[in-house]
Amino acid sequence: HVQLVESGGGSVQAGGTLRLTCPASGVPQSSHCMGWFRQAPGKEREGVAAIYTRGGSTFYADSVKGRFTISQDTPNNILYLQLTALKPEDTGMYFCAASTRGGCSALTQVYFQHWGQGTQVTVS
Repeated sequence: HVQLVESGGGSVQAGGTLRLTCPASGVPQSSHCMGWFRQAPGKEREGVAAIYTRGGSTFYADSVKGRFTISQDTPNNILYLQLTALKPEDTGMYFCAASTRGGCSALTQVYFQHWGQGTQVTVS
């Protein structure tokens, strides 16, 4: 049984920082990509960042490059997303997800089979 549980969201002022955490249990050993996605009110869900679990290569949406950092604690199977220089347009529900089918470099949602429930980020 795969379980992804996001935490660390909150309400911050523009320019602030947050760190999102996602411990992953039951994720298949073959899972080779973990990612963060977000959905703003009234908008479709979009990719934010992804990381190959082996090798650690990272990928980012243009809108967050230079401001967000994805990382992982591989032995403990925890995914992180550091958010800095936050903007109001970063507001949304943030989800972590796991894929055994690729989708890392292009943040392709359809390849991610396992999803958490999300954590809310609000920037004012």
